[in-house]
Amino acid sequence: VQLQASGGGLVQAGDSLRLPCAASGRTFGNYVVGWFRQAPGKEREFVAHIRGSENTYYADSVKGRFTISKDNAKNTVYLQMNSLKPEDTAVYCCAADLTISTVRSGTARYWGQGTLVTVSS
Repeated sequence: VQLQASGGGLVQAGDSLRLPCAASGRTFGNYVVGWFRQAPGKEREFVAHIRGSENTYYADSVKGRFTISKDNAKNTVYLQMNSLKPEDTAVYCCAADLTISTVRSGTARYWGQGTLVTVSS
């Protein structure tokens, strides 16, 4: 599975942004797809994952503000980010594997390149 993340940019605090993660080579199908982020000088952290179309899980730091969803027709997983804060500034990347544990632990086999999100105050 090849993953392509995009949609990053410079926004102001309180704005929204949607990041797509498109898959090629294989459909997402039974894969668990997750989003991670890495802020400057910090370790990579888990943001959210989705299995199927409705089984989702979020980090506490984004719960209620971010929504992960999947469009099977487009073979794309989206991360809708609302009420963005300066502390959301990071490089965001997506990952996929067959189990929740491997995705949540950051050991997924398939990773996309990152897309930079910068939130100004």
